[in-house]
Amino acid sequence: MPAVSPRARILLGVAFLVSALWTLTLLDTAGKLLALAGYHVVFIAWARYTLNTLLMTVTIAPLYRRRTGKSILKSTQPRLQIIRAVILLSSTLIFFSVLKIVPLAEGTAMNFCAPLIVLAVSPWLLGERSRPARWIAVAVGFTGMLIVIRPGGAIVPLGVALGILSAATFAALAIMNRKLNQRDDPLVTLFYGGLIGMLGSSALVPFFWSSHVPDLREGLILASTGVTSTLGHFLLNSAYKHAEASLLTPFVYLQVVSATLMGWIVFGQLPDRMTFIGIAIICTSGMAIAYVEHRRFHRLQLDKVPG
Repeated sequence: MPAVSPRARILLGVAFLVSALWTLTLLDTAGKLLALAGYHVVFIAWARYTLNTLLMTVTIAPLYRRRTGKSILKSTQPRLQIIRAVILLSSTLIFFSVLKIVPLAEGTAMNFCAPLIVLAVSPWLLGERSRPARWIAVAVGFTGMLIVIRPGGAIVPLGVALGILSAATFAALAIMNRKLNQRDDPLVTLFYGGLIGMLGSSALVPFFWSSHVPDLREGLILASTGVTSTLGHFLLNSAYKHAEASLLTPFVYLQVVSATLMGWIVFGQLPDRMTFIGIAIICTSGMAIAYVEHRRFHRLQLDKVPG
């Protein structure tokens, strides 16, 4: 089998990433549809994590054992895996709550402040150096956030509060991912997230059980949450196996495009002009800092080359 060139690997990584973002946007769309249909977010999360875990048990877990000879539950940091999974479940519940009352594009855009929160706290939590470019990006990004959530805009105060909380939990998740992926295979992290999410939501769902019997359409949408979450995160994992995170990060912001399109097609919602400007500012600041960090990383790599 011929070796894949570095350029082809990067293109493949980008293709996997864009496919993952569209798949995860379908998951968000399904969550919003179900929330608007009257299902509690705990019930939606329970369906998502239960189906996700069942699918991973029959697909990803056997593949992992075949590749490594180990159980997918074999983690070097099980305590951190459980903490990360609890944060993931919390972020799912909060984000589905956001989508119930906030348009899809705006809800997605607010979550893009998560990388900026990580940049802001990384000197203290991750021991990374504080650089002026990072603080400029954080300031610009949060300016965009303020435009999106401005008084008189499309987002109600509760949506603003939940959106900020959602971005904070996604930032915590990103920090946990950085810590865990240094020691554990990302597939192990993926499986723990699904399993603990299923167990946690199963403990909560009896208190929020819906007496409404899903019709065929709602049943298919519920089932799709398990499929899209499994496929989306598998594609995301594949993307980062083929290309560096610093190269892929700018493309993550393309999810605003898919969220805007799905929000328009499914819900008839389009951001107004000022909200579009705010979203553009958030995305531009994120892409700019990704570019700066990518250049800095490669300069450091070149400095390590002898001679």
